[in-house]
Amino acid sequence: MKSLPSISSQIDEKIIHKVIKNNFASLAPSFFTLTSNWFIRAYNHFKDIDKFIIIIYLINKDLIFYRQNGVKINYDTFYKDKSLEIDKINISDIAKDLKIPKESIRRKIAELEKNGVIKKSGKKIFIVRDTLYTTKATNTLTEIASILHEFNKILKNKKLAKEIYSVNEIISAMKENFSFCWYQFNKFWFIYLDRWRAELKDLECLAIGMVVIINAVKNKEFFPKKNIRSYHKALMGSDPRGVNAMSISEITGIPRPTVVRKLKYLIDKKYLHMNEKKLISFNAKDSAFITTKGMVNKNMLSLSYFINKIFNQIRIINP
Repeated sequence: MKSLPSISSQIDEKIIHKVIKNNFASLAPSFFTLTSNWFIRAYNHFKDIDKFIIIIYLINKDLIFYRQNGVKINYDTFYKDKSLEIDKINISDIAKDLKIPKESIRRKIAELEKNGVIKKSGKKIFIVRDTLYTTKATNTLTEIASILHEFNKILKNKKLAKEIYSVNEIISAMKENFSFCWYQFNKFWFIYLDRWRAELKDLECLAIGMVVIINAVKNKEFFPKKNIRSYHKALMGSDPRGVNAMSISEITGIPRPTVVRKLKYLIDKKYLHMNEKKLISFNAKDSAFITTKGMVNKNMLSLSYFINKIFNQIRIINP
Protein backbone atom coordinates (compact mmCIF):
# COMPACT_ATOMS: atom_id res chain seq x y z
CA MET A 1 0.00 0.00 0.00
CA LYS A 2 1.32 3.42 -0.95
CA SER A 3 1.83 5.93 1.82
CA LEU A 4 0.37 9.42 1.61
CA PRO A 5 2.62 11.79 -0.35
CA SER A 6 4.54 14.33 1.67
CA ILE A 7 3.24 17.87 1.18
CA SER A 8 6.72 19.21 1.91
CA SER A 9 8.05 17.33 -1.15
CA GLN A 10 6.33 19.80 -3.46
CA ILE A 11 8.53 22.33 -5.24
CA ASP A 12 7.30 25.90 -4.91
CA GLU A 13 6.28 27.69 -8.12
CA LYS A 14 8.60 30.62 -7.33
CA ILE A 15 11.55 28.23 -7.11
CA ILE A 16 10.49 26.63 -10.40
CA HIS A 17 10.36 30.02 -12.10
CA LYS A 18 13.78 30.95 -10.75
CA VAL A 19 15.25 27.65 -11.98
CA ILE A 20 13.76 28.18 -15.46
CA LYS A 21 14.89 31.81 -15.64
CA ASN A 22 18.46 31.01 -14.59
CA ASN A 23 18.82 27.83 -16.68
CA PHE A 24 16.76 28.54 -19.77
CA ALA A 25 19.55 27.47 -22.15
CA SER A 26 19.14 23.88 -20.93
CA LEU A 27 15.37 23.90 -21.51
CA ALA A 28 15.18 26.00 -24.68
CA PRO A 29 15.93 23.25 -27.26
CA SER A 30 13.17 21.02 -25.83
CA PHE A 31 10.71 23.89 -25.45
CA PHE A 32 11.23 25.26 -28.96
CA THR A 33 11.07 21.73 -30.40
CA LEU A 34 7.67 21.23 -28.76
CA THR A 35 6.47 24.59 -30.06
CA SER A 36 7.69 24.14 -33.63
CA ASN A 37 6.50 20.53 -33.93
CA TRP A 38 3.09 21.38 -32.46
CA PHE A 39 2.48 24.00 -35.16
CA ILE A 40 3.65 21.66 -37.92
CA ARG A 41 1.26 18.95 -36.73
CA ALA A 42 -1.56 21.47 -36.24
CA TYR A 43 -1.25 22.78 -39.78
CA ASN A 44 -0.94 19.39 -41.43
CA HIS A 45 -4.06 17.93 -39.81
CA PHE A 46 -6.47 20.22 -41.68
CA LYS A 47 -4.14 22.60 -43.59
CA ASP A 48 -5.51 25.21 -41.20
CA ILE A 49 -4.05 25.82 -37.74
CA ASP A 50 -7.22 27.48 -36.44
CA LYS A 51 -9.34 24.45 -37.34
CA PHE A 52 -7.01 22.27 -35.30
CA ILE A 53 -7.21 24.73 -32.40
CA ILE A 54 -11.01 24.63 -32.56
CA ILE A 55 -10.91 20.83 -32.25
CA ILE A 56 -8.52 21.03 -29.29
CA TYR A 57 -10.76 23.69 -27.70
CA LEU A 58 -13.79 21.40 -28.04
CA ILE A 59 -11.90 18.43 -26.57
CA ASN A 60 -10.76 20.64 -23.71
CA LYS A 61 -14.40 21.34 -22.84
CA ASP A 62 -14.70 17.72 -21.72
CA LEU A 63 -11.44 17.98 -19.77
CA ILE A 64 -12.83 21.03 -17.95
CA PHE A 65 -16.00 19.07 -17.17
CA TYR A 66 -13.98 16.16 -15.76
CA ARG A 67 -11.90 18.54 -13.63
CA GLN A 68 -14.92 20.41 -12.28
CA ASN A 69 -16.54 17.14 -11.26
CA GLY A 70 -13.45 15.48 -9.82
CA VAL A 71 -13.31 12.83 -12.56
CA LYS A 72 -9.90 11.34 -13.34
CA ILE A 73 -9.49 9.79 -16.80
CA ASN A 74 -6.37 7.97 -17.96
CA TYR A 75 -4.97 8.14 -21.50
CA ASP A 76 -6.28 4.79 -22.76
CA THR A 77 -9.80 5.36 -21.42
CA PHE A 78 -9.97 8.85 -22.92
CA TYR A 79 -9.24 7.61 -26.44
CA LYS A 80 -11.14 4.30 -26.44
CA ASP A 81 -14.68 5.49 -27.31
CA LYS A 82 -16.10 5.88 -30.82
CA SER A 83 -16.68 9.60 -30.38
CA LEU A 84 -16.41 12.38 -27.83
CA GLU A 85 -19.57 14.30 -26.93
CA ILE A 86 -19.24 18.05 -26.39
CA ASP A 87 -22.33 19.61 -24.84
CA LYS A 88 -23.88 23.07 -25.38
CA ILE A 89 -21.42 24.73 -27.70
CA ASN A 90 -21.89 28.40 -28.47
CA ILE A 91 -20.17 29.98 -31.49
CA SER A 92 -19.84 33.33 -29.70
CA ASP A 93 -18.11 31.70 -26.73
CA ILE A 94 -15.61 29.90 -28.97
CA ALA A 95 -14.86 33.13 -30.86
CA LYS A 96 -14.38 35.05 -27.61
CA ASP A 97 -12.18 32.42 -25.98
CA LEU A 98 -9.97 31.81 -29.04
CA LYS A 99 -9.82 35.47 -30.15
CA ILE A 100 -11.02 34.45 -33.63
CA PRO A 101 -13.82 36.37 -35.42
CA LYS A 102 -17.25 34.83 -34.92
CA GLU A 103 -17.93 34.38 -38.64
CA SER A 104 -14.59 32.64 -39.10
CA ILE A 105 -15.49 30.20 -36.31
CA ARG A 106 -18.91 29.57 -37.86
CA ARG A 107 -17.39 28.95 -41.31
CA LYS A 108 -14.63 26.67 -40.03
CA ILE A 109 -17.01 24.58 -37.92
CA ALA A 110 -19.29 24.20 -40.96
CA GLU A 111 -16.30 23.04 -43.02
CA LEU A 112 -15.22 20.60 -40.29
CA GLU A 113 -18.76 19.18 -40.24
CA LYS A 114 -18.91 18.95 -44.06
CA ASN A 115 -15.63 17.03 -44.10
CA GLY A 116 -16.84 14.58 -41.45
CA VAL A 117 -14.37 15.76 -38.81
CA ILE A 118 -17.20 16.51 -36.39
CA LYS A 119 -20.93 15.83 -36.25
CA LYS A 120 -23.57 18.19 -34.90
CA SER A 121 -26.85 17.38 -33.19
CA GLY A 122 -28.63 20.51 -32.00
CA LYS A 123 -26.17 22.40 -29.82
CA LYS A 124 -24.15 19.24 -29.21
CA ILE A 125 -21.01 18.41 -31.18
CA PHE A 126 -19.53 14.94 -31.51
CA ILE A 127 -15.85 14.58 -32.34
CA VAL A 128 -15.66 11.38 -34.36
CA ARG A 129 -13.21 8.62 -33.57
CA ASP A 130 -10.91 9.26 -36.54
CA THR A 131 -10.56 12.92 -35.52
CA LEU A 132 -9.97 11.99 -31.89
CA TYR A 133 -7.33 9.50 -32.98
CA THR A 134 -5.51 11.87 -35.36
CA THR A 135 -5.36 14.58 -32.68
CA LYS A 136 -4.00 12.13 -30.11
CA ALA A 137 -1.59 13.64 -27.62
CA THR A 138 1.18 11.04 -28.14
CA ASN A 139 3.88 13.22 -29.71
CA THR A 140 3.13 16.27 -27.60
CA LEU A 141 3.27 14.18 -24.41
CA THR A 142 6.72 12.94 -25.41
CA GLU A 143 7.90 16.51 -26.06
CA ILE A 144 6.47 17.73 -22.74
CA ALA A 145 8.19 14.82 -21.02
CA SER A 146 11.51 15.86 -22.59
CA ILE A 147 11.12 19.37 -21.15
CA LEU A 148 10.26 17.97 -17.71
CA HIS A 149 13.17 15.53 -17.85
CA GLU A 150 15.62 18.36 -18.59
CA PHE A 151 14.04 20.43 -15.82
CA ASN A 152 14.35 17.47 -13.44
CA LYS A 153 18.08 17.14 -14.25
CA ILE A 154 18.60 20.80 -13.35
CA LEU A 155 16.77 20.26 -10.04
CA LYS A 156 18.98 17.27 -9.25
CA ASN A 157 22.08 19.27 -10.10
CA LYS A 158 20.90 22.09 -7.81
CA LYS A 159 20.13 19.54 -5.06
CA LEU A 160 16.44 20.45 -5.22
CA ALA A 161 15.46 16.88 -6.11
CA LYS A 162 16.89 13.49 -5.16
CA GLU A 163 15.66 11.56 -8.17
CA ILE A 164 15.62 11.98 -11.95
CA TYR A 165 12.59 10.55 -13.73
CA SER A 166 13.19 9.15 -17.20
CA VAL A 167 11.21 10.45 -20.17
CA ASN A 168 9.24 7.17 -20.22
CA GLU A 169 8.44 7.42 -16.50
CA ILE A 170 7.16 10.95 -17.01
CA ILE A 171 5.03 9.91 -20.00
CA SER A 172 3.59 7.02 -17.99
CA ALA A 173 2.72 9.31 -15.06
CA MET A 174 1.04 11.84 -17.34
CA LYS A 175 -0.94 9.09 -19.08
CA GLU A 176 -2.10 7.76 -15.71
CA ASN A 177 -3.58 11.15 -14.83
CA PHE A 178 -4.17 12.24 -18.40
CA SER A 179 -7.30 14.37 -17.97
CA PHE A 180 -5.54 16.53 -15.35
CA CYS A 181 -2.24 16.84 -17.22
CA TRP A 182 -3.80 17.51 -20.61
CA TYR A 183 -6.12 20.13 -19.14
CA GLN A 184 -3.11 21.89 -17.61
CA PHE A 185 -1.20 21.80 -20.89
CA ASN A 186 -4.15 23.19 -22.86
CA LYS A 187 -4.59 25.93 -20.28
CA PHE A 188 -0.94 26.94 -20.72
CA TRP A 189 -1.05 26.55 -24.50
CA PHE A 190 -4.17 28.64 -25.10
CA ILE A 191 -2.58 31.50 -23.13
CA TYR A 192 0.59 31.15 -25.21
CA LEU A 193 -1.37 31.15 -28.49
CA ASP A 194 -3.53 34.12 -27.44
CA ARG A 195 -0.47 36.25 -26.69
CA TRP A 196 1.09 35.64 -30.08
CA ARG A 197 -2.19 35.91 -31.99
CA ALA A 198 -2.65 39.39 -30.52
CA GLU A 199 0.82 40.40 -31.72
CA LEU A 200 1.18 38.73 -35.11
CA LYS A 201 -1.01 38.63 -38.18
CA ASP A 202 -1.96 35.01 -37.58
CA LEU A 203 -0.55 31.79 -36.13
CA GLU A 204 0.85 30.63 -39.46
CA CYS A 205 3.31 33.52 -39.08
CA LEU A 206 4.32 32.10 -35.70
CA ALA A 207 4.63 28.58 -37.15
CA ILE A 208 6.98 29.92 -39.84
CA GLY A 209 8.94 32.02 -37.35
CA MET A 210 9.40 29.00 -35.08
CA VAL A 211 11.13 27.05 -37.87
CA VAL A 212 13.60 29.92 -38.23
CA ILE A 213 14.14 30.01 -34.44
CA ILE A 214 14.62 26.26 -34.08
CA ASN A 215 17.20 26.41 -36.88
CA ALA A 216 19.17 28.90 -34.76
CA VAL A 217 18.64 27.08 -31.45
CA LYS A 218 19.99 23.80 -32.86
CA ASN A 219 23.02 25.43 -34.47
CA LYS A 220 25.99 23.49 -33.04
CA GLU A 221 28.00 26.71 -32.86
CA PHE A 222 25.44 28.43 -30.64
CA PHE A 223 26.71 28.46 -27.03
CA PRO A 224 24.64 30.98 -25.06
CA LYS A 225 24.80 31.76 -21.36
CA LYS A 226 22.27 29.90 -19.25
CA ASN A 227 19.97 32.67 -18.00
CA ILE A 228 16.96 33.71 -20.05
CA ARG A 229 17.96 37.34 -20.54
CA SER A 230 21.38 36.50 -21.96
CA TYR A 231 19.94 33.63 -24.03
CA HIS A 232 17.36 35.87 -25.69
CA LYS A 233 19.97 38.49 -26.53
CA ALA A 234 22.51 35.93 -27.79
CA LEU A 235 19.93 34.24 -30.05
CA MET A 236 19.52 37.39 -32.15
CA GLY A 237 21.54 37.02 -35.35
CA SER A 238 23.32 33.95 -34.01
CA ASP A 239 22.58 31.73 -37.02
CA PRO A 240 24.97 32.52 -39.91
CA ARG A 241 23.39 29.78 -42.05
CA GLY A 242 19.77 30.90 -42.18
CA VAL A 243 16.98 28.95 -43.88
CA ASN A 244 15.20 29.59 -47.17
CA ALA A 245 11.48 29.84 -47.95
CA MET A 246 11.39 26.49 -49.79
CA SER A 247 12.85 24.65 -46.79
CA ILE A 248 10.35 26.31 -44.45
CA SER A 249 7.53 25.26 -46.79
CA GLU A 250 8.78 21.66 -46.90
CA ILE A 251 9.15 21.50 -43.11
CA THR A 252 5.78 23.05 -42.25
CA GLY A 253 3.67 21.87 -45.18
CA ILE A 254 2.56 25.48 -45.76
CA PRO A 255 2.60 26.35 -49.51
CA ARG A 256 5.69 28.28 -50.58
CA PRO A 257 3.78 31.38 -51.84
CA THR A 258 2.11 31.65 -48.43
CA VAL A 259 5.47 31.21 -46.68
CA VAL A 260 7.03 33.95 -48.83
CA ARG A 261 4.16 36.34 -48.10
CA LYS A 262 4.27 35.76 -44.36
CA LEU A 263 8.06 35.96 -44.25
CA LYS A 264 7.79 39.41 -45.83
CA TYR A 265 5.39 40.40 -43.06
CA LEU A 266 7.76 39.14 -40.35
CA ILE A 267 10.74 40.85 -41.99
CA ASP A 268 8.81 44.12 -42.31
CA LYS A 269 7.90 43.83 -38.62
CA LYS A 270 11.65 43.35 -37.91
CA TYR A 271 11.29 39.91 -36.33
CA LEU A 272 13.32 38.21 -39.04
CA HIS A 273 16.22 39.17 -41.31
CA MET A 274 16.90 38.17 -44.92
CA ASN A 275 20.48 38.25 -46.21
CA GLU A 276 21.69 38.77 -49.78
CA LYS A 277 21.32 35.03 -50.47
CA LYS A 278 17.64 35.21 -49.39
CA LEU A 279 18.34 33.10 -46.30
CA ILE A 280 16.22 33.94 -43.27
CA SER A 281 17.48 34.24 -39.69
CA PHE A 282 15.97 35.31 -36.38
CA ASN A 283 17.23 38.78 -35.51
CA ALA A 284 14.49 40.87 -33.90
CA LYS A 285 15.14 44.61 -33.93
CA ASP A 286 13.67 47.69 -32.23
CA SER A 287 10.06 47.14 -31.08
CA ALA A 288 10.16 43.49 -32.21
CA PHE A 289 13.10 42.83 -29.87
CA ILE A 290 11.22 44.45 -26.99
CA THR A 291 8.09 42.45 -27.84
CA THR A 292 9.89 39.10 -28.01
CA LYS A 293 11.69 39.84 -24.76
CA GLY A 294 8.38 40.59 -23.04
CA MET A 295 6.74 37.54 -24.58
CA VAL A 296 9.55 35.26 -23.42
CA ASN A 297 9.24 36.57 -19.85
CA LYS A 298 5.45 36.18 -19.79
CA ASN A 299 5.57 32.75 -21.38
CA MET A 300 8.18 31.53 -18.92
CA LEU A 301 5.92 32.59 -16.04
CA SER A 302 3.12 30.56 -17.63
CA LEU A 303 5.49 27.65 -18.23
CA SER A 304 6.52 27.79 -14.56
CA TYR A 305 2.88 27.44 -13.51
CA PHE A 306 2.40 24.52 -15.90
CA ILE A 307 5.56 22.72 -14.76
CA ASN A 308 4.60 23.37 -11.15
CA LYS A 309 1.28 21.59 -11.67
CA ILE A 310 2.59 18.67 -13.72
CA PHE A 311 5.94 18.00 -12.09
CA ASN A 312 4.51 18.05 -8.57
CA GLN A 313 1.74 15.71 -9.75
CA ILE A 314 4.38 13.30 -11.07
CA ARG A 315 6.19 13.43 -7.72
CA ILE A 316 2.92 12.47 -6.03
CA ILE A 317 2.36 9.54 -8.40
CA ASN A 318 6.02 8.47 -8.09
CA PRO A 319 6.98 9.31 -4.49
